[in-house]
Parts: sequence; C-alpha cells; structure tokens
Amino acid sequence: SAATVIAIGPGLLGGTAVVVVLALAVSYGVGRLLRLPHRMAVLIACGNAICGNSAIAAVAPVIDADAEEVSAAIAFTAVLGVAVVLLLPLLGVALQMTDVRYGVLAGLTVYAVPQVLAATMPVGAVATQAGTLIKLVRVLMLGPVCVALAILTAFRRREGEPEPMRDGATPPPGRDIAVHELFPWFIVGFLLMMVARSMDVIPAQALPIMGETAKVLTVLSMAALGLSTDARAVARSGVRIASVVVLSLLTLASLALGLIYLLALA
Repeated sequence: SAATVIAIGPGLLGGTAVVVVLALAVSYGVGRLLRLPHRMAVLIACGNAICGNSAIAAVAPVIDADAEEVSAAIAFTAVLGVAVVLLLPLLGVALQMTDVRYGVLAGLTVYAVPQVLAATMPVGAVATQAGTLIKLVRVLMLGPVCVALAILTAFRRREGEPEPMRDGATPPPGRDIAVHELFPWFIVGFLLMMVARSMDVIPAQALPIMGETAKVLTVLSMAALGLSTDARAVARSGVRIASVVVLSLLTLASLALGLIYLLALA
C-alpha cells in the first residue's frame, strides 16, 4: 500500500532513487569506456541499475536495440543474477548485517523481484519485506527512465545519423516513439494495484488467497528466468560485455552499502 511505501521514510526513498541514477551513469560510462556500442551500454546499465531482464526488455524498443544485443544483455544479467542470489547471504553474514540492512542491500542490488525473494527468504520475514519493498521502489524508476530514454533517442535521431544496428539494419531517422514504448505497462498495473490496496478496494478475505497465488507465480517467474538464459549467447558475447556487467554490479553493491551505512539503518 502507499502507506507502506511512505513508512520507509524520505531518506531511503530518495536514496534508492539516487543509487539507481548513479548506477545508471557509472554503468553506462564503464560500457562506453570499454568501447561497447551505445545501445548495448544502455541495456546493461538499465538491467543492472533497475530490474534486470524486465528493464532490458522494456528499454530495448525505446532505443531500437536489436535481438542480438537484447539476447546478450539478458544472458549475462540472468547468469550474474543467480550468482548474486547465492553469494549475497554470505556477504550479509560476513558483514554481520541486521535483517533490515540485509533486506535493503538485497532490494538495491538483486536484479529481479523473484530473485530478491530467493535471496531474503532464508534470512527471515523482516529481510524479505524490506528487500521486496525497496526492490519495488527501484522498479518504479523504470517508468521515468524509459520516458527519458525515449526523449533522448528521438533527439539523437533528429540530430544525426542513427547508430547502425548489429544485424546491419539502420533505424529509420525521425520514427515517432509509440505510446507503449514511453512507459512500461506493468508499472501502470503495479500502481493501480497499490492504489486499490491503499483504498481497501481489495477485500481482506481475498488477501491470503492472493498471497498464495503470488507464491506460485513467483516459482514460475524463477523458472522463466532460467529458461531465458542461453549459455551459447553468453559465450558469444565476449569478454568486454562480461567485464562491464561485473563492474556495474560491483558499483551497484558499493553504492547500496554506502547508502545503508550513511542512513545508519537499524
């Protein structure tokens, strides 16, 4: 509900937004420094900073990314996302983090919402609630990021030649951005459900049933992440893309830890 989001406080809400923006900037900069094409650098930056495969899929049509670029970005993000789920609890133990701090760390660093659940459930309910909430706040950043990228992409088309696509095609200059490319609709659905929950439109009797249904869908989502990972695409993508993804993740984790200790979370 909206009250739950507000309850985490302006410091953590604002800090989450700042972490996402900084992670986007640094990840894109690292990608360009290692000579990745503009579109590939944008895909990796969004996947790393916001929500992995979902962000890559939402951003791809906005920046005219081709299938090969999307496949490579998703493959590395999916593989590294699984590694983070397995290793993050060990980091939490090593740093002797409280459940709240660990939940916030997971919410700020793990890519997909189901992966946040997988990384936090072994720790406890408080960590899971904190991680899920921070993660969903982070996912909300995808809306304004998509709008900003759509505007920047339209500006690039009008100011000069579009960057050639990896399959040899060239995006037509001056193509208008479709409405569905400006804003990912699953975020609209998320906001509508949050409003419904906040206004008590959803009957209390339905909440347990919806909760159990959500658990089943979470399992399906985890399976879908595995099915979307093609090891051959990872092997074809090369060392530069792998290096950018790893460096971007390390940057994101560092920013998250910095925010946690700066706010002195309990």
